[in-house]
Amino acid sequence: MPLVSLLKHCLKLGPNIITRGTYQVRSIRKTLAEIEAQGELLPDGTLVVNAEAVAVVYFRAGYAPTDYPSESEWSARLLIDQSCAIKCPSIAYHLAGTKKIQQELAKPNQLERFLENKDDIAKVRKCFAGLWSLDDSSIVKDAIERPGLYVMKPQREGGGNNIYGDDVRLALQRMEKEGMEEDAAYILMQRIFPTVSPAILLREGVSHKDHVISELGVYSAYLRKNGEVKMNEQSGYLMRTKVSSSNEGGVAAGFAVLDSIYLV
Repeated sequence: MPLVSLLKHCLKLGPNIITRGTYQVRSIRKTLAEIEAQGELLPDGTLVVNAEAVAVVYFRAGYAPTDYPSESEWSARLLIDQSCAIKCPSIAYHLAGTKKIQQELAKPNQLERFLENKDDIAKVRKCFAGLWSLDDSSIVKDAIERPGLYVMKPQREGGGNNIYGDDVRLALQRMEKEGMEEDAAYILMQRIFPTVSPAILLREGVSHKDHVISELGVYSAYLRKNGEVKMNEQSGYLMRTKVSSSNEGGVAAGFAVLDSIYLV
């Protein structure tokens, strides 16, 4: 299946703004529909929009089904990914972040396609939580009986889309009863129960004692040309902390705060 079609299956920008930042790099904001109308692909692979060659395409949008209201947006996505412009993310990298692809990568003998060292494979696999398709009747049955051990995740980016607790049971029972094809848009994931720590949170100058959960994310810089990896390096970290009673963890959404590591 072509990558754009696969992304389209998994998923089921604003006014023109020209800015120059600290490094004097010219950037232009376009909607996908505008790129489809104004863009073209030259024979050498150069992406041209309004007669200007594009070096880097950064997707501020394009992660939700609502970002593709017509075929124009899909045509623009195909045009961009067929070009030699650097894509952030490329459509392959975008797909790697979807829950369905993550489920496939967690299956036996998949990591062996990318890693050779058995010890490395074992270490990576040890980090995986359980991931299952909703066509696995035994897992669905267990999730209905013990919903607190699972999270239902759709093919979506960002917070606010996952289903937790008794809502998992209700959603699965509704899908079974109504025979909905909606189940293909979700996977079941083993719920993770991280360490809870006491903390003092500060908001608007007022301190609050609470129990919190912290999550560490590692940034990386990855660049490849065709099949050749040009760069693959770690580039810092992000620590975010939220109260343990919250299912959501987004900083921009107001559920978590940026934090720092203090090693003792």
